[in-house]
Amino acid sequence: MNKNVSLQGNHRPARPWTIYAIHHSHTDIGYTERQERIEQYHVDFIRQAVGIADASHRGERPEWESFRWTCETFWAVEKFLESATTDEKEAFQQAVIRGDIELSGTYLNMTELPDFDLLLRNHGKAQRYANTFGHRIDSAMTADINGYSWGYAESLLQNNIEHLFSCIHTHHGMYPLGRKQTPFWWESHSGGRLLVWNGEHYMFGNELGFCPDALGKYIIKDELQHNLMEPEERHNDIAALRINRYLWNLEQESYPYSFVPVMVSGLGTDNASPNADIAEWMSAWNEQYGDQITIKMATLSEFFAVLKQEDLSALPVHRGDWPDWWTDGVASTAMHTQIYRDAQRTLRKVKRLDPGHAAASLAEIEEASQALTMYAEHTWGYHSSVYEPWHPQVQMLEVRKQAYAAEASKLAYRALDKTLVARQGALLAPHRPLRYEVINTEPAAATLQVAIPLDGWEHVILKKTFELIDETTGKPLTTQLTHTGALVTELTLEPGESRILYIHPHETPDAFSASGNMATARNTEPIACEGIADIWSQPLTPYPIVVGKSSLESDFFRIEWEMNIGITAWIDKTRSADLLDGERGHGAFTPVYEVTPAQDEFNPSDICATRRRMGRNRKGTNVERDAGRLIRATVLDNGPLFALVELVFDVKGLSYYALHIKLFANQPRVEVSVRFHKDSVWLPENVYVALPFSLGTEAELYAEKAGCHIRPWKDQIPGSCLDYISVQEGIFWHSAKDREALTLSMTDTPLVQLGTLEHSPRQLHTMQPEDSRPSTYAWILTNYWETNFKATLGGFYEFRYAVERHRQLDPQQTAKTLHASTGQFTVHRIH
Repeated sequence: MNKNVSLQGNHRPARPWTIYAIHHSHTDIGYTERQERIEQYHVDFIRQAVGIADASHRGERPEWESFRWTCETFWAVEKFLESATTDEKEAFQQAVIRGDIELSGTYLNMTELPDFDLLLRNHGKAQRYANTFGHRIDSAMTADINGYSWGYAESLLQNNIEHLFSCIHTHHGMYPLGRKQTPFWWESHSGGRLLVWNGEHYMFGNELGFCPDALGKYIIKDELQHNLMEPEERHNDIAALRINRYLWNLEQESYPYSFVPVMVSGLGTDNASPNADIAEWMSAWNEQYGDQITIKMATLSEFFAVLKQEDLSALPVHRGDWPDWWTDGVASTAMHTQIYRDAQRTLRKVKRLDPGHAAASLAEIEEASQALTMYAEHTWGYHSSVYEPWHPQVQMLEVRKQAYAAEASKLAYRALDKTLVARQGALLAPHRPLRYEVINTEPAAATLQVAIPLDGWEHVILKKTFELIDETTGKPLTTQLTHTGALVTELTLEPGESRILYIHPHETPDAFSASGNMATARNTEPIACEGIADIWSQPLTPYPIVVGKSSLESDFFRIEWEMNIGITAWIDKTRSADLLDGERGHGAFTPVYEVTPAQDEFNPSDICATRRRMGRNRKGTNVERDAGRLIRATVLDNGPLFALVELVFDVKGLSYYALHIKLFANQPRVEVSVRFHKDSVWLPENVYVALPFSLGTEAELYAEKAGCHIRPWKDQIPGSCLDYISVQEGIFWHSAKDREALTLSMTDTPLVQLGTLEHSPRQLHTMQPEDSRPSTYAWILTNYWETNFKATLGGFYEFRYAVERHRQLDPQQTAKTLHASTGQFTVHRIH
């Protein structure tokens, strides 16, 4: 190296420094190559790392003595172990025991889709493996993602992980706390504390020049122009300049330590191999500059051991959520995310119905869990998915990514089928009894409506007189036939409770159908001789729900709408109060469509550049926004249990948008189905559904997340994302004063938009005015990212929601009711 490097501006640090370089390979499953090829790469990376470590340990390559390798994800280790020989496994374990190779406690870099069960399962894998040879993992790292649900901290702690190293990537995201390279205590909701290092980008060491032939320039915006593979002398000059400047700058920022950690990759790419040249380069650096700046390869544990020698008693303690800016990819493949969420709930049902795995084996549960994990991993497609969406690699990786959700669904339902057969489930056969079991697998009591499953040829039964009997009481239940011919009843079940129901047909012919309609001329309904009912009317019925031309009313709610506007009121009749926020921007369940034009919408480069300039707004300054206008209202059903109304809206970007609003007669519950057809558009788009509910200014908004519930804009790490969160079962408003709650179940879509829809400088937590309140929209579709996301959102969708009032519940109990509401009862036919 050239000791006579000219440092522009003489930006040299004033004190001695140690840089701890953590060598790893960022795991992106499908961003740079096919998923199975990535797997093959990472298995070989571990073989390479073991080879380097062993050569150094045996003294064959003393210049590699300082080499350290951190396995960023245990997934790679798991795949290595599946194919490794006995000798390779032993060599790997010995390298781990020596400290040459380290295991991270994280399995993959994830979105916020996994529930707490899946988090615990994944975070326990590395620790369980380490225990098999008397080792313990104390640290975990993530890269590329920049946030986690609050339950993530609890899951790590429950798996005996003490430290988390977070490598923030600020593209369309941002680090919290107002600065990088800083530690803090992250306190979980149960009170445990995780020591977190809020770090730099995961390839920052490449920008500082730690790796020959892999000189990066992404975070550093200096005057130097260079290539990845610069000549040695120029590479070393650039490295010296940048390292000195970086440490000098840390001193100017009052950085309190004499050491700093930096991640480094063996090549200038994600999914990169280990590189022994880094160890050689660092040895050469230390020979010349080590008296002032020492660079050491280190593992996570080694770094945290150094950090814990400092006085950490004054470190800030932060409780709450750390919302991930990058979990929004789930809305670019919304249909498959919907399938994923259903599969995740189905697998929970299996575990609760069959905790001993008598029907579905533990191996089958694991296989379904693995498919769920792979879909929830943070990579959402090939890197050129927007620039060249027709590319075979884009198409291939997209289908394979989505196949994880389909596989999870298949495996979860297969396990459920086996479990239900073990509970006297009746498969298809002649003369099956019309007997059914209904089960509440969720942790809270619930009153829900269930459709009784009948085969198509059996619906003739419903055209005669029959009763649906509760076998427990011997009494008939109230039923209602829908306009599609389904038989519906309503039950209240405690957690874990089940009921047996059966259909009892009456032998005597009846002049009336089960729906109560007479097979004769009707004298009170305005139906013409051709049988078309095209005049609005409210039939004279004994049903408890009153349907008007612009309203729907039960004993509990009155929902009102206006043409060309939408839903204008949602009255809670027991409180004589409107449950819609008086400051709302849009009516309940109104669609909001956004598109950002490109200068040349036929130029792939411009379409990508338009997205790249969006930053954290996820839309351009020239965004065009359109809100839906109600154009038609139709009554589809009315009966003793519920009424169903269809509201059709006109909105740009969608050729069809309809709400099916199902108002329950006997309880304060409304189920809403959002059905639409999205046009195929290459430009960056967002679709939102307005959820402007409120229990008043004193009530607080909560989000139910993996393993916990939080108050958005309150229970968060300072400087974290305010704009949106990812939820598990939904959101709710709770009034502590009178212990009342309003729950909003989000069965299919996990993202809730909280910040303004307007393009503006984004606020982070603690920046917002003290009295500000989040708005609430379901963020159901997006394709704003210039890489990775599915380029077009076109297709047919149906997303389900439910609004329900509760009394005498605390927030913990309310969160459990959300699980019951979205989980629904399990119903199957039995012998």
